[in-house]
Amino acid sequence: METQIICNDLVLGYDGKVVSSGVSFEVHRGDYLCIVGENGAGKSTLIKALLGLNPPISGTISAPGGLKAAAIGYLPQHTEVQKDFPASVKEIVLSGCLGKGGFSPFYTSGQKMLAARQMERLGITGMQNRCYRELSGGQKQRVLLARALCATEEVLLLDEPVAGLDPMVTKEMYGIIENLNRDGVTIIMVSHDIAAAVHYATHILHLSRTPLFFGKKEDYIKTDTGRIFTSYAGGETP
Repeated sequence: METQIICNDLVLGYDGKVVSSGVSFEVHRGDYLCIVGENGAGKSTLIKALLGLNPPISGTISAPGGLKAAAIGYLPQHTEVQKDFPASVKEIVLSGCLGKGGFSPFYTSGQKMLAARQMERLGITGMQNRCYRELSGGQKQRVLLARALCATEEVLLLDEPVAGLDPMVTKEMYGIIENLNRDGVTIIMVSHDIAAAVHYATHILHLSRTPLFFGKKEDYIKTDTGRIFTSYAGGETP
């Protein structure tokens, strides 16, 4: 199985402050990795490191298969600025292609076809001309997910993709992500939802100030940490 990302003995931090150390894990094509852990344990800092935005204090991040940070589609946490962005759905989805166009200010016919395909895939074709800020929370997340897929279909990094969504929409979003993974897209998802993590993920990375865990989800739920967190979350299913 192709190894896409190797993180070796990372020390994560910002402004000279260490938030997590000894972080080592691998991501292979087709994995569904959930990154969980306490607040302040370094989840957001790790995301920035994987995206090449904030290098680790020490340790290495490598891509044996040649995967570049630009080939990671990113769905960030929803912010107030994003919620009120004054653009059409189609414009936002198309913007995911910007990294593929070099210095050209125009989208190619191939990029427009890609955007159309991803909108159809996410069930948002009928709202392509609507203003993004008029959409519901779940619709907005579908739009941003389609945008991320226009950037790449290799690896998706999702930061709390269901935060603020109601239970029904949350279930729908998890189903969409699961289907993408079944289609061969590697998923790396940061989540506070331990129950969903152990239900959908193939692997768990639990960041902690105590010894961290990385491995298959079946092994995670057998650990003391896994038992405590899944018990607190109410079980193994979302």
